[in-house]
Amino acid sequence: MKEKLHISGDFMSQIVLTADRSLMSEYGGGIFVGFAACAPRLLDEWLYKKILCPPVPEENGVAKRAPCGVRKMEAALIEQGFDVKVAHPEHLRKVIGPDTKAVGITANDPLGLGPASSTFSSLAGKETYSALFFRKLITDPALRASGAKILVGGPGAWQVAEEKIAVKLGIDCVVVGEGEITGVEMFRRAVEGKDLPRVVHGEVVPLERIPNIRNPTICGLVEIARGCGKGCHFCVPTLQRLRCRPIEQIMEEIKVNLAGGADGALLHAEDTLRYGADGPVPNEERVIKLFSEALKLTPHVWISHFAFSSVAAKPGLVEKITEMLSSADDGFSYLAGQVGIETGSPRIVERHMRGKALPFKPEEWPEVVVEAHKVLADNRWIPCSTLIIGLPGEGPEDTAKTIELLDRIKDYVSLIVPLFMVPLGGLGSERFFQAKDMRPDHWQLMAACLRHDFRWVDALAEDYLSSRGLKGLVIKEGMLRVLKRAIMPYIKLMEEGINPLAGNGGRSGLNIHSADHS
Repeated sequence: MKEKLHISGDFMSQIVLTADRSLMSEYGGGIFVGFAACAPRLLDEWLYKKILCPPVPEENGVAKRAPCGVRKMEAALIEQGFDVKVAHPEHLRKVIGPDTKAVGITANDPLGLGPASSTFSSLAGKETYSALFFRKLITDPALRASGAKILVGGPGAWQVAEEKIAVKLGIDCVVVGEGEITGVEMFRRAVEGKDLPRVVHGEVVPLERIPNIRNPTICGLVEIARGCGKGCHFCVPTLQRLRCRPIEQIMEEIKVNLAGGADGALLHAEDTLRYGADGPVPNEERVIKLFSEALKLTPHVWISHFAFSSVAAKPGLVEKITEMLSSADDGFSYLAGQVGIETGSPRIVERHMRGKALPFKPEEWPEVVVEAHKVLADNRWIPCSTLIIGLPGEGPEDTAKTIELLDRIKDYVSLIVPLFMVPLGGLGSERFFQAKDMRPDHWQLMAACLRHDFRWVDALAEDYLSSRGLKGLVIKEGMLRVLKRAIMPYIKLMEEGINPLAGNGGRSGLNIHSADHS
C-alpha cells in the first residue's frame, strides 16, 4: 500500500515540526527497543543506527511517520489554519525555507537527564544516544538558516527549561507540559513576529480539545487517555487527572495509521487497563469495548503501559483480553507493556506513591506485585518493569524488602529496569540521585535486577526482535553475549555490596570496553 500524507503546497513550510533522530525511528517495529536511546554510547553511532535505530521513511524531507506528540501538535496547528509540515531531522534543508517562521522540536530526553539515561550514563561514564542526537539537531545550521524561532516542547522539555540552558542552546521558547493550547499560541506569536517567553508552562488540555492526528505515528501508536490521577510524587503525568478519549476518535486514529502502513494499533495510556474508569478499579466493559472495536480494524493490537494494581484488581480482564487477542491474531505469542514496581517497601509506597497501590493498601503492595505476576504469566503478558533507586527517605531496610520482592518474582518472565531517582513532579526540590550516592545495599539491589534480567533477556530478545524483522539472533549471540561477559564481574562485586566503580576512582564509569569483544 502506498503511504499518503495529508500535506499541502510545496515542501517549504511556515511552521516546521521535527524531533531528534532517536525519536524518528520505529526501531524495526519494536517500539520498546527505543529505550536503547537512553543507553550510553557503547556502540559506534553508525552501527547503532543500522542495527537498532533505522530512520523513518521520508519524502522530500517530510517524515512519513512521527512520534504521537508531534502529530498532535501538527493536528492542533492545522486546525488553527497554519501551514505546517513534519520534517525528518536529517533532511531539514528540504523543508525549512525562507518563509519558515517557526521550528518546533519535540524532545524526550534532550540532555540525557531522564531516569533511564541518568542511571546508565552515570554508571558507564558515557553520553546517551538521546543526548547525542538532540545536540546534532539543535546545532544543525538548517535550523537557523531562515531566522525562524526555535520552540522546544515534549516530555523532556523540563531538561532545557532553565533560561541559561535555553539561551546557550539557541532556543527561543520552551513549552513545558501540554502543547495543544499554549504551544499553538506560542507558534502564533512566532509567526506574527511577536516576542516569546523563554519558558512557558502549557495549559492542561480539556478532553474535547485534544485533536485527532492527521498523519501516521511511530509504530501505529494512538493515545487512548492522558494522565493518571494517582499522584505519585516522582511522576509528572500522574499529577494530572485521567482523561479518556472517546472510542470513536481512537478508532479514527487507528484508521489513519493503518492507511499509512502500520501493522497494527499500539494503544497508549499510563494504564491501558484503566481506560474509561471512574476510579482506581478498571471498568471491564469499557476496556473490552475498546479492544473489541480496535480488533475490528486490525488483528494486531498492543499496549504501551499497564499497572500491577489494575491486574490484581481485575485478573479476569487480563484473561478476557488475551482470549480476544489470541482469537484475532493466529500468531499471538505474548503481550508486553511497561509497568512500575518502583519499590518493594510498603513504607516507601505509603510515603511517595500511596495512590499507586489503589484499590489496595500500601502494606499490600508486595503481594499485589507477586499476584499480578502470576496472572500475567498465565496469560502470556510480559511486564517490563521500572524500579526506582534512591527515593527520599529510602533506607537499607527498604532496599532489603525490594530485593526480597525480586526474589519472589524471579521465576516469572519479565524485565526489570533499575532507575536512579530523578527530581520530577513533587520531588522537584530534591537533587538527582547518582552513582556516587549508592550504598552497599543499593549495589546489591542493582545486582539483583541485573541477575533477573540476564535470566530472561536472551529468549525475550530473540522473540521480540526477530518477530519484528530485526536480526535478533545476531544481537543475541553478539551484543548480549559481549554485554553479559563485560558486566558479570561487576555484578559479583555488587552482590557483595562493593562499589564496582571504585577501581576507576568512582568517576569514569564501568570499563565495559575493556572486556573481550571477540
